Amino acid sequence: MEKKIQEVLTRSIDTIYPNRESLEKILNSGKKLRIYMGIDPTATYVHLGHATNYIILKRFHELGHKIIVLVGDFTAMIGDPSDKSSARKRLSREQVKENLKTFKDQISKIIDFENKDNPVELRFNSEWLSKMSFEDVVNLAAHFTVQQMIERDIFQKRIKEKKPLYVNEFFYPLMQGYDSVVLEADVEVGGTDQTFNMLAGRQLAKELQGREKFVVATTLLENPLTGEKLMSKSLGTGIALNEAPNEMFGKVMALPDEAVIQCFIDCTYVDLNKIKQYEGEITEGANPRDIKMLLANEIVKMYHSGKDAAMAQDHFINVFQKKELPKEIEEIEISGNLPIPNLLVQAGLAPSGSEARRLITSGAVEVDGAKITEISTTISTHPGMVIKVGKRRFAKIK
Repeated sequence: MEKKIQEVLTRSIDTIYPNRESLEKILNSGKKLRIYMGIDPTATYVHLGHATNYIILKRFHELGHKIIVLVGDFTAMIGDPSDKSSARKRLSREQVKENLKTFKDQISKIIDFENKDNPVELRFNSEWLSKMSFEDVVNLAAHFTVQQMIERDIFQKRIKEKKPLYVNEFFYPLMQGYDSVVLEADVEVGGTDQTFNMLAGRQLAKELQGREKFVVATTLLENPLTGEKLMSKSLGTGIALNEAPNEMFGKVMALPDEAVIQCFIDCTYVDLNKIKQYEGEITEGANPRDIKMLLANEIVKMYHSGKDAAMAQDHFINVFQKKELPKEIEEIEISGNLPIPNLLVQAGLAPSGSEARRLITSGAVEVDGAKITEISTTISTHPGMVIKVGKRRFAKIK
């Protein structure tokens, strides 16, 4: 138990507010806490960066604490300004509803929603935020000053760059903060990019309910050399939890070498002593690619199975290291002479003609091993023809 408590307080943790010692004392006392993390469905997928926080929730759950998975279906329509150099695009209710379709299935790869002894709650903040009157919002806003809001680093950056800063962006931390009040949360878990919002909730819990709320700010998955995020919904990057095994394995192998150890710490259940051993091997001259292959295998095994991981590894070795064609390629029925953009669209390798043209001119398209770079090229299709787009997408003509 002591080892588990120490792991939940230190692994992938940046800062604990007000301090680690106070939370550690409560955890050691055996008191059961209400702990939550929120996620806005601004995309159709949950990625490995989010998984870090769900793994931490899983550890708290295994210690017997009450876990709440909050989906920000209302706040997604406002748009979180965190880590954005411009106002985030607001989503419609229809877009949010579409994005939500597989969220629970993806998160359940980590969180046990079927646990009967200590049930996990799944909540949506539209339950309370959509019912607030303008008077309620004004009363909530009265707990914060303009000075507090514009002290936020991302807002300061926008002001210095003379970029627009919209009033509705101030509402976001108020709404997220109010989530903590409604949920009566003892602890909120979130990335360091959410610290401002989470601390707003801590302030509201004190002023409205007269109680303490702990904030557990977790490390972000970043390239340690450049500081760039490895996973970002707003940038359309990241490795989704519902990614197919071969795609997931390949995307892990495409991560920067220098990020391997941090990904082991934040994205897997591998023991820290074992991870330290891997780090030592790299320091002593081992090829980071080999350690990364262990990482890719572990991640695919977590979200699929050991068999899927082994097959994905074989696929990667054959296709990307030995430059062989995959053993299994989706077959499609196409015949005749077709302009290459049309062929890509009909083969399902490009969603539109404009995207097909972009792929062709960027040199990402090959037909039977020959690179095609001219969008005016016409292809005479034949059975057995193999079309390749990028490094991981293939189709074969029946």
